[in-house]
Amino acid sequence: MAGSSSGGTGPGGSKKARIEIIPLIDVIFFLLATFVLFTLSLNKSGGLAVTLPQVVTSDPRDPTGATITVTQEGTLAWDKDPITLDEFLIRLQNLKQQMGPDARILINGDENAFFSQARYVFDEVRKAGIQKVLIETRTKPAQ
Repeated sequence: MAGSSSGGTGPGGSKKARIEIIPLIDVIFFLLATFVLFTLSLNKSGGLAVTLPQVVTSDPRDPTGATITVTQEGTLAWDKDPITLDEFLIRLQNLKQQMGPDARILINGDENAFFSQARYVFDEVRKAGIQKVLIETRTKPAQ
């Protein structure tokens, strides 16, 4: 009975190598969940949901700074909070004081919004001394 041991040993008494699949599945699910969450947060807009105007050329957007939304009805929102014109001016000054010359504003306007309202927002941002003003658009699909 000296040479008849079983228990996973092969010829010559060496153990057979096995690949453990359970930890591999755990790692794959973790990576999958990480990539899904990352891609969901890639292009989130800080403003209200509006129909953005389409353009042929555009640059990738930088999410730093504040987003000002001009809705179709002509109302304003700071990030996702609806605000009045007075609140808008106060928040502009606060942003300029907090961020200094690096302050950045993204104007997120509905394609059917009144141009005069968008122009007013742009003017007030520039009067506050904020030089980095961007207008968010969406790229036209290739035809």
